[in-house]
Amino acid sequence: MSTTVETARPSVIVAIDGPSGTGKSSTSKAVAAELGLSYLDTGAQYRAITWWMLNNGIDVSDPQEIATAAAKPVIVSGTDPAAPTITVDGEDASGPIRTQEVTSKVSAVSAVPEVRTLITALQRSIAAAAAGGIVVEGRDIGTTVLPDADLKIFLTASPEARAARRSGEVKGSDLTATREALILRDAADSGRKTSPLAKAADAVEVDTTELTLQQVIECVVTLVEGKRVAA
Repeated sequence: MSTTVETARPSVIVAIDGPSGTGKSSTSKAVAAELGLSYLDTGAQYRAITWWMLNNGIDVSDPQEIATAAAKPVIVSGTDPAAPTITVDGEDASGPIRTQEVTSKVSAVSAVPEVRTLITALQRSIAAAAAGGIVVEGRDIGTTVLPDADLKIFLTASPEARAARRSGEVKGSDLTATREALILRDAADSGRKTSPLAKAADAVEVDTTELTLQQVIECVVTLVEGKRVAA
């Protein structure tokens, strides 16, 4: 009588970076779900700490005040790609962190070195605890947070395509204003001194401008599966 031993697929850490509107979140969640990996939206963590500061009277135009308060909130991220969660001091923050007020302030808060140090440590601990592997999306994952990731992907798209996608997510939004806001966010994220938005030297760049979401997902899944085979 013969028995078949099923070989476990190797664990893989995937870093997906890129600016807003390139499809990072939708792609990352779908890829993680399809491949049985955990998922982490690092941008949500920066939004969460920004939301907490706005709610607690912290002057988010004062880097020193932000730095002093940075360690106070307890942020917990769920890593199920089918239902990712985020809580701040035990309170569900998944909805409140997506407001325009948080969006307009998150770059300033996330540029403070003390904030980045704390959140980066949190992100690394979550990735290390993901036994089967994880897809981590953000802006500095391949360059700073997980420089030894098994696969690094940098998603790009034209400002026009990104603005159209983001406007489609927010009912009644103005396309021109959305495009200008995205360009300003790019400049802030790329220009900050600590862990700026940047493509890692060994990242695979995927331009999503002319691709459907499903095509982007298929492209990334193929890249991940290729990395697993090579492992």
